[in-house]
Amino acid sequence: MAEKVRILFVGVGGKMGRVATECIRLRDDCEMVAGVDISDFDAEFPIYKKAVDVKEKYDVIIDFSHPSALDDILTAAESTNSAVVIATTGYDDTQIAKINDAAKKMPVFFTYNMSLGVNLIADLARRAAAVLSDGFDIEIVEAHHNQKIDAPSGTAMMLYDAISDSLDDGYYCEYDRHSHRRKREKKEIGMHAIRGGTIVGEHEIIFAGRDEIVKLSHSARSKEIFAVGAVNAAVFMSGREAGLYNMSDLVSSK
Repeated sequence: MAEKVRILFVGVGGKMGRVATECIRLRDDCEMVAGVDISDFDAEFPIYKKAVDVKEKYDVIIDFSHPSALDDILTAAESTNSAVVIATTGYDDTQIAKINDAAKKMPVFFTYNMSLGVNLIADLARRAAAVLSDGFDIEIVEAHHNQKIDAPSGTAMMLYDAISDSLDDGYYCEYDRHSHRRKREKKEIGMHAIRGGTIVGEHEIIFAGRDEIVKLSHSARSKEIFAVGAVNAAVFMSGREAGLYNMSDLVSSK
């Protein structure tokens, strides 16, 4: 039997961390060797404040924390020759550049959404945009719980990027229509964020044409799908060569 993949989980005290901890406990191919969190709590494994302080040996870091932890995580990964699964959202352009640079030296798995279904929707949206863009207006609507800080969601931006890949130059994202009075421009892609209740995650792409509407949508019913996806990614990333990986790489490996 192959050795278990040793995982260090950053943000282990959060909702995703607790779900992932249980997920890992039930699996035979990986184990949680340590966690990183700003809070103190009892766990079956050591908890540290920073990834660079972790003494246990690990193969992969899973990050479900906060963009401010990025430098600490990348430094820890480089010093231990481990892989990184980045599942945090809300990074600015400078931080994304750091992630891309890090992937030149270490294996980095980076996606805005760990759900297989969402990544399938992104692929379908890319294809739909290539076929429908000439005669259809495109709108993206996302909804999340009232505790989510960033807006629009990283997943919504991932969908926008997927659509943009199929379009010519000149298309742009329109976040704030109420600030001006004018008809919708042909090359704007509307982006709408809803925050309320305990919505886990809803994403819909609307292609509105003359007398017909095409919709692609995904509904997350629990956070478990993201935790399972992250753990699958960690097992996949163990022992990989340096480079930037995403969900399509994981899917194609099966």
